Amino acid sequence: MINSDIGIDLVEIKRLETIGIEKLAQRILSEKEWQEYQKINHPNRKKSYLAGRFAAKEAIFKAFKKGDLTNNYKDFSILNDISGAPYVSSDKFKQIEIKISITHTEAYAAAFVILIHKD
Repeated sequence: MINSDIGIDLVEIKRLETIGIEKLAQRILSEKEWQEYQKINHPNRKKSYLAGRFAAKEAIFKAFKKGDLTNNYKDFSILNDISGAPYVSSDKFKQIEIKISITHTEAYAAAFVILIHKD
């Protein structure tokens, strides 16, 4: 039997604007994510990127049991492989495989995560 956990999160992009896009980006993005974020020129694409990363990180926190491994947004990065698919990069998750999916609309971003515990 596979030992796994799931997490999901939905973010309203307009709500992020009330928090402050740049302030939130500096608070939650890892160095690698920040570098990618800075390369984005279109304001709406920046919001979408940030909302997707925020939803993904919140989904990961929800999948972990309280206090397990991390509760810091910058402890891991949500990056994209050559085909554009998201993946999680971190030294903290050596015994866990993380599968992640992120989707965006003009108004929302959502993420779904499956944690597969390696034995």
